[in-house]
Amino acid sequence: MRSAPTEKQLSFLSWEFGVFFHFGIRSFYIGHSDWDRRPMPVSGFHPETLDCNQWVRIAREAGARYAILTAKHHDGFANWPSKYSDYSVAQSPWRDGKGDVVREFVDACRRYGMKVGLYYSPAQWGGAVPFDRPEEYDEYFLGQITELLTDYGEIDYLWFDTNGSGGHQYDVARIVNTIRTLQPGIRLFGWDADVAWVGNEDGYTSMPTGFTSRNGKFLPVECDMMMRTRWFDCEANADRIKSVEELLGNWEYSVGRGGNLLLNVGPDRRGLLPDADAARLLEFGRALRARYGHPLPFGAAEPMAESGWWQIETEDGFIEDLVGTELVDTVMIEEDIAEGDAVRQFRIWCRPPISPGVSKKRPHGVCVYCGQAIGRKAICRFPVIRTRHIEVEIVEAEGDAKLLSVKAFHVGSGDVPAAEW
Repeated sequence: MRSAPTEKQLSFLSWEFGVFFHFGIRSFYIGHSDWDRRPMPVSGFHPETLDCNQWVRIAREAGARYAILTAKHHDGFANWPSKYSDYSVAQSPWRDGKGDVVREFVDACRRYGMKVGLYYSPAQWGGAVPFDRPEEYDEYFLGQITELLTDYGEIDYLWFDTNGSGGHQYDVARIVNTIRTLQPGIRLFGWDADVAWVGNEDGYTSMPTGFTSRNGKFLPVECDMMMRTRWFDCEANADRIKSVEELLGNWEYSVGRGGNLLLNVGPDRRGLLPDADAARLLEFGRALRARYGHPLPFGAAEPMAESGWWQIETEDGFIEDLVGTELVDTVMIEEDIAEGDAVRQFRIWCRPPISPGVSKKRPHGVCVYCGQAIGRKAICRFPVIRTRHIEVEIVEAEGDAKLLSVKAFHVGSGDVPAAEW
């Protein structure tokens, strides 16, 4: 059964690619893990050259449209001067206790036109209020969330990570009501979710599309992953940074399957993105634009006379010596999912130039791809073929199916020459 996305969910999917910044007290205690309960004194927090503008500028140049900062992780350390905590930037030596990482991050996002996201861990093992006192802890929780959603302007996305909550019974209804009252336009990850976790931290979603349905509710999928092998601790796994080739694959397995990609980069103890990570992020952005920034010169998608068929053609007609044809190995399709996705099976056909295939036996040319759902975006790869005419056949649909765009590319082997980066 089709379920329709909300306007907030459609806009979220249009963001496509976001960058996660795990930064906090853990950034200064290399080798610590999420729940080891090893002390991390607030005196250790001192990012002498913190520059959130550098983080966000590089993410934006790489093609990201949204960014998320860990406002508070499982250790309980608050990246803003919370009046509900004695374990925050206000108790640190950084900027004489007058600094505010959240403020600098939010301002940087707005400066570079990025959507603003904040991560908040509902559970914690450190900090001011014991987690094992539920009612007191919920008041503390609500107090901090109210600060974040009151003092920093519009927040586009709030990311709850319920890892470590155990048997704790949160007053979820009250918490969600407070959030939605303070920020009606916000998107939530976690409770009363607007976005679904993909189920892994590897940056992949399975076929057929990048969304799921929970109790009949449409939920776009977000595929989170790490640039290295840990969320923090960039200095402890410096040799594990992902290649441009792998990152391109992650993008195709997430955005190219109708979801969003959320790539984590952990700023270092300087308060800057590590040099290697910053360079790799920019390389990835250049490679992504080289691969998908310039579609081949086919016209806009148009419905054919035959019901359920859509076509694109090159601007030049068929001429001798193959003029007006293109080598194609990738087709990107976008479906109109405002009322829910409709396509259940589809095929892509290409007409070869010498024998166009317009005959009773083979009226549509060569079938190069068979797929299931399309969703917001489907990237379809197949062996290279020369053509000037591409058709998408909707084999099976639930209701009326409408395509917003069909674009063709020649990706080749996937190697992107350094000169093009």
